[in-house]
Amino acid sequence: MLENRTMIKVCGMTRREDIKFAANIGVDAVGFILAESSRQVSLSRVRKLIDDCPPFISRVAVVVNPTKNEIKEITDSRLFDYIQFHGSEEVELIKNTPLKSIKAISIAGEEDLKELEKYKEAADFLLFDTKIGSQTGGTGESFDWSLISNLKIPYILAGGLGPKNIKEALTKLNPTAVDINSRVENEPGKKNHRLLKEIVEKIKNFKPRFEAKIKLRTD
Repeated sequence: MLENRTMIKVCGMTRREDIKFAANIGVDAVGFILAESSRQVSLSRVRKLIDDCPPFISRVAVVVNPTKNEIKEITDSRLFDYIQFHGSEEVELIKNTPLKSIKAISIAGEEDLKELEKYKEAADFLLFDTKIGSQTGGTGESFDWSLISNLKIPYILAGGLGPKNIKEALTKLNPTAVDINSRVENEPGKKNHRLLKEIVEKIKNFKPRFEAKIKLRTD
């Protein structure tokens, strides 16, 4: 029987010590932002960062509107288990991605949920994040959670999640997984280990409202 708990991804990794610490406290996945960002890393940098990464931790490449050649380069590097798309990618591009795919849907208001119908059959998993103006992801702010409170599909919740609001987020939404980043940092790309440990402990100690919880596919 699968363990009934919320899966944890920590994104925006740029330091080996942060990856090691996250692994030691039991996170499930780490994310590396390959797109333009204050936390951007190159493939060669990722290779060095994960040199001593322990097994059974998933590695996620975060991209924005990549070309087919860029996807091939990411895939051929054999550094990643997932590609997380944060742009306005074509459905077929995501469908044909060799690695498991995560499609981020950035939300400012109800109209953004139209993207759900477009991508729900294209990606292996959907992720909901915050959109503020033209900035999607890494905002440090949460969106209106009530917009997705009635969804009956498994999804990953992102957007301004930290030790102060994680229990509220889990109680209101009970997502399949959460994506943590800016609210556990001292500065972009540098994780605060105290805050990271605090939020991971709160997630692991959370008891969902209902027992039957859909899990991430592992096949």
